[in-house]
Amino acid sequence: MYTDTERCVRAVRSKDARFDGWFFTAVLTTRIYCRPSCPVVPPKVENMTFYPSAAACQQAGFRACKRCRPDTSPGSPEWNARADSVARAMRLIRDGVVDREGVPGLAARLGYSARQVERQLLAELGAGPLALARAQRAQTARLLIETTELPMADVAFAAGFSSVRTFNDTVREVFALAPGELRSRAARSVKTPTTPGVIALRLPYRAPLNPSNLFGHLAATAVPGVEEWRDGAYRRTLTLPYGHGIVALTPHPDHIACRLLLTDPRDLTRAISRCRWLLDLDADPVAVDDQLRADPLLAPLIDKAPGRRVPRTVDGAEFAVRAVLGQQVSTAAARTHAARLVTAHGIPVDDPEGGLTHLFPTSEALACLDPEQLALPRSRRTTLTTLVGALADGSLRLGTDSDWERARAELIALPGFGPWTVEVIAMRALGDPDSFIPTDLGIRRAAQELGLPSTPAALTARAAAWRPWRAYAVQYLWTVDDHPINHLPV
Repeated sequence: MYTDTERCVRAVRSKDARFDGWFFTAVLTTRIYCRPSCPVVPPKVENMTFYPSAAACQQAGFRACKRCRPDTSPGSPEWNARADSVARAMRLIRDGVVDREGVPGLAARLGYSARQVERQLLAELGAGPLALARAQRAQTARLLIETTELPMADVAFAAGFSSVRTFNDTVREVFALAPGELRSRAARSVKTPTTPGVIALRLPYRAPLNPSNLFGHLAATAVPGVEEWRDGAYRRTLTLPYGHGIVALTPHPDHIACRLLLTDPRDLTRAISRCRWLLDLDADPVAVDDQLRADPLLAPLIDKAPGRRVPRTVDGAEFAVRAVLGQQVSTAAARTHAARLVTAHGIPVDDPEGGLTHLFPTSEALACLDPEQLALPRSRRTTLTTLVGALADGSLRLGTDSDWERARAELIALPGFGPWTVEVIAMRALGDPDSFIPTDLGIRRAAQELGLPSTPAALTARAAAWRPWRAYAVQYLWTVDDHPINHLPV
């Protein structure tokens, strides 16, 4: 979009927040870059230039606006709607892969050479993987500076910098303030005290956002000991590269309040990325709803409660296991089966607020379980043990970097995996916005009530007009049934 100057100028002049994250406005006279919705008076057209990423702006010598803080804008929805190598690379960089494994590790995950990845990212984003990771490190550092009392040296290494000097230089260059000045400014603006050890931040999103199905689904399917709904917040444990964490996510009219307790602050980038992915916060609900609303039978559902997101997962392997446990049983039964696995094979954790007791067991831990101890039909045992074996040995990978069609083919080849299980995993674990489950009982009931075709083949044909947003259509169709997943818990 950033190449369409006329459209970008209109968005800047109207201060349209829907375009935050789609592109960034750099002002040639002040050398500052802003988000499109920046509240300041727009500059003259001849003084504006546009970039596709904050990293490209920084690489061109612009610093972040102190008023609109463009580095904290929602991510571009484009990276979650595509499955090509650039989109997969962006999702991996957002997860902190470059900080942990370097550019060679990023390239290896994508199946390309480092030079090819560099060339593709430069062509589309105006910045290479190192520059993109640097911009993300700067934002992580800012969060740690403003929300914790960690010494600056600890902040530098936790944010992924290789030295304190590089950390200081980057913060000054990106924000035009020294790290100490950033902390002083944040201290003056703090209105409420924070709990020691807890990192509190706001997760932005594009309005509208309907929290009912999003948090209702997560709460209704929560695995005891791993997840819970408490005091208006969804809480769960997180398995992270350097340790573990506990997160509490609370919906608000203009943001999601996020409270993180981490055993190692180096996991902050990964934890934030997982929370945004879980809640589908980088989606563009206006574009999705406008296309689905064109179907007259869907339009009333969308007009009644627009802005529904697809509830995802923090871990693809975990969700795949839970999907198998939920085959042909009720939500309550699936939770019971998962809770037994957690108690037997999960790693215990300490929750200062109580309620959460374990991490969800890893694939390696589940690969060692005795199938005879599972209270499941024999065929389901085979399905589960085959799945965790493939996940444990690496022959099956389910993550944000997965190729959607390849993952589907690998899943359907496993015993006991039918279209419903494969598409549910594609929707919630892989993040494919076009996944569709016409055989789902709730979808078939909704189709019958709305007057849509009732057979899977006919409904799939009708749903072709909803592409590439059929996963969001599923969320609206599920609202026809009065099910707990559609309501915020009391």
